[in-house]
Amino acid sequence: MKALIKTNFQFPQQTATYTGKVRDVYTIAGRYLVMIATDRISAFDVVLPKGIPYKGQILNQIAAKFLAATEDIVPNWRIASPDPMVTVGHRCEPFAVEMIVRGYLTGSAWRAYKNGMREICGVAIPEGMREHQAFHVPIITPTTKAAHGLHDEDISRNEIIARRIVDEADYIQLENYALALFRRGSEMAARQGLLLVDTKYEFGKKDGKIYLIDEIHTPDSSRYFYADGYAERFANNEPQKQLSKEFVREWLMANGFNGQAGQPAPEMTDEVVAGITDRYIELYEKITGATLVREPYPENIYERIETNVGNLLARLL
Repeated sequence: MKALIKTNFQFPQQTATYTGKVRDVYTIAGRYLVMIATDRISAFDVVLPKGIPYKGQILNQIAAKFLAATEDIVPNWRIASPDPMVTVGHRCEPFAVEMIVRGYLTGSAWRAYKNGMREICGVAIPEGMREHQAFHVPIITPTTKAAHGLHDEDISRNEIIARRIVDEADYIQLENYALALFRRGSEMAARQGLLLVDTKYEFGKKDGKIYLIDEIHTPDSSRYFYADGYAERFANNEPQKQLSKEFVREWLMANGFNGQAGQPAPEMTDEVVAGITDRYIELYEKITGATLVREPYPENIYERIETNVGNLLARLL
């Protein structure tokens, strides 16, 4: 099966490029971004050796759906998606923090709590909570937006403001936007029989105005529980049925890999790759409620992307 794992485009008026773990980003004329969702897959901050067919299309189209569904809450960077794997939008100056919103005590927050912490990123967590328990109201646990190759770090609201990482008025607005987006995401998830557990949002500024940037509510940036059976599983201290890419991390750990330096990634056979593709399609269809229309991989997918993006840029520039 084909997969797009690397790009090297030269678009009109291209001024910069950035290669992330999953996305390749091209800056155009200093004003626009061309963000290509490749089929690369990462876990434990490591890019795995094989791409996952249709993963880029899936993430790009989920993000497009949620960006369109939340633009009444906060303006976002997206202008159009000229190709199933591409979004073109406004270049914004990103804030150096990520806004992590948590509706449940799970994941890294639970691990910290289990180890005795009762305050996360300056937010007090009540005594007596259990894994996967819902917070009375969602909480925000921000992290720094680390430079390429470095890990994000937890940080409190007060530290962000005191260190002038974000202006206080702007930070308050980011909090308001993040919580409103989480409410909307939770409502949309509920219609699909899901619980939005936690997620991250990134924001930037353009011409003095705050924009939502990057992806939102995808399985790479969010965690979902199935609503059906949640209460019973919680009451019985059983693991929750999750909808996220946690299954990839679990497969890696079962094969002796947890991202430690020098560890070789386990072999990804064609069967493993096909299985991950099937799970991502399941994620897409459950989250969106729509059937994935698999865009065929042409002999020259680079030519397709270059043509589609070039046509849009000709209208923007």
